[in-house]
Amino acid sequence: MSVIYLSGPMTGYPDFNRSMFNSAAAKLREEGHIVYNPAEYKFDGEFPVREAFAEYCQFICTKADTIAMLPGWEFSKGATMEYR
Repeated sequence: MSVIYLSGPMTGYPDFNRSMFNSAAAKLREEGHIVYNPAEYKFDGEFPVREAFAEYCQFICTKADTIAMLPGWEFSKGATMEYR
């Protein structure tokens, strides 16, 4: 079992690419992994960019032992930063 952060492109995709994120997260969870899926980040109203990215970074730095990169990540500013 791994603790995985899911990373990939969101901006410019229909519904922020949630279908790809959710599909990948479901498959990894079925395999027994713990998965942080940023597409599941809960919020009301306007997206709280600072709070969301602070949570993402905290998970990447303190809990994840691996990162799963979704197709197209190399063209995403956010995903390339997460990868680094």
